[in-house]
Amino acid sequence: MRILVCISNVPDTTSKITFANDGTAFNTAGVQFIVNPYDEIALSKAIDLAEGGKGTVTVINVGEASTEATIRKALATGADDAVRVDSVPRDAWFVANQIADYVKSNPFDLILTGRESIDYNGAQVGAIVAELLNIPSISIAKKIDIEGSNATVEREIEGGKEILTTSLPMVVGTAEGVAEPKIPNMRGIMSARTKPLQVIPAVEVPQLSHITKYESPAPRGTVKMVDAGEVEKLVGLLHDEAKVI
Repeated sequence: MRILVCISNVPDTTSKITFANDGTAFNTAGVQFIVNPYDEIALSKAIDLAEGGKGTVTVINVGEASTEATIRKALATGADDAVRVDSVPRDAWFVANQIADYVKSNPFDLILTGRESIDYNGAQVGAIVAELLNIPSISIAKKIDIEGSNATVEREIEGGKEILTTSLPMVVGTAEGVAEPKIPNMRGIMSARTKPLQVIPAVEVPQLSHITKYESPAPRGTVKMVDAGEVEKLVGLLHDEAKVI
């Protein structure tokens, strides 16, 4: 079984986020980048499924050369080889088209993504890839079992869970619980240096969206303490100032 894992290069949540060019660009200076945590779960599940000679794991990333440290970490974790589409990942539509174009020439039995990336939280890439390839897509998967050419996926839904069965190939967006993220060991780190990392050019894709401006959330206001006996005052503050009732 050939498994493709889509990985994103995202800012560490401990990094201080600022914007440049009058709020029209993300300032990467001093920002530490990591493998998107949900993608790490997808990668760990792929490695589990391929264990014991049952398959191979390829990771793909759409990004510039600066993302190669992130890709090498994925290789150190246990992926067999990697592909980098050499381009700025301008939006989900663009990224999905790059992945789908690669898969059309290099078929895979299973494509795994994280449920979403922690920078934009769009949860769009997996579904768009599946649509472009005309194959099934399941999101927010909590459990994946493969039996021959069929997959059984347990996913999270409002108020419960849903169990689906479909044939391969397919795209699955993984959530917490699918697998425990693996930590690269020294052997993996050393072998990652020699594992294949193919760099390919991006394909032309119509630009359907534009980011006009970034804005930081408004700073938190000061806390107002209200005596337990002043219920009317509390209601007034919630209505007139907080405007939540």
